[in-house]
Amino acid sequence: MSLPRLIIGTNWFLGYSHTSLAKDRFIKDLQTRNRIVEVLLVFLTYEIDAVMGPLHPLLEESIQEAEQRSGKPITRIYTPWFNILPGGPEENEPEVVFDQCAQWHATFCMPHQAVTDALLDRMHRTIRDLDRYTQMIRERGMIPGLSTHMPETPIIADETGADVETYIQIYNAAGFLMQVEADWVMKIIRNAKKPVMAIKPLAAGRLLPVVGLSFVWSTIRPIDMVVIGTTTPEEAHEVVNISLDLLHQRIPDYELQKTRSKKSLG
Repeated sequence: MSLPRLIIGTNWFLGYSHTSLAKDRFIKDLQTRNRIVEVLLVFLTYEIDAVMGPLHPLLEESIQEAEQRSGKPITRIYTPWFNILPGGPEENEPEVVFDQCAQWHATFCMPHQAVTDALLDRMHRTIRDLDRYTQMIRERGMIPGLSTHMPETPIIADETGADVETYIQIYNAAGFLMQVEADWVMKIIRNAKKPVMAIKPLAAGRLLPVVGLSFVWSTIRPIDMVVIGTTTPEEAHEVVNISLDLLHQRIPDYELQKTRSKKSLG
């Protein structure tokens, strides 16, 4: 399966700011299907044609419209949450959730961190019940992977020969939401037996794009990927062009934001 090295993230489409409830509401009030489609179309002009996110009707509707308007298919990397204990809502049973992923044409089905990290048993160095879930994913024609916030997940999955093809791992220069230091995660990614998708490269907006992207692109392998969310078409253009410069070992040269305090720098 061929994927672009930059993958479209969705937190800034769906309202997961990791900042405040007010910021979450701002994003949800701002974003419409048309606004999301316009961002997706920018990425598609650069042949960035993969989206990662939760099972969310607004996201799937936006992807479908972007495909129709561009004439280009988009690879879906869905990260669903589902019941891992008896007694949960019927609509969240694994079979129902995986059926929905397949119905929405997911290529990759990667149980969300809320599932993966609950199943990870560090004492016995295993991921409980994983084989059951990966088999169900395979039976529906999707590729299994794991989304995690825990640095042990790819290590233990590799040790146990887990039937997964890729990992989602938090990685950023600020150490935001990372459970160990960034150099430890850098080593974990470098040693992973499968490609890694690095998420939150800008630490949910806490790092400037050029700062966060410089760190991540320079410390991952050619087989690894970066997932980044943007709010507007202009932001999408910006992160793509900064990434292209960095990957070609060019110093990014773009128009900077201007404030009165920087007037003397002109």
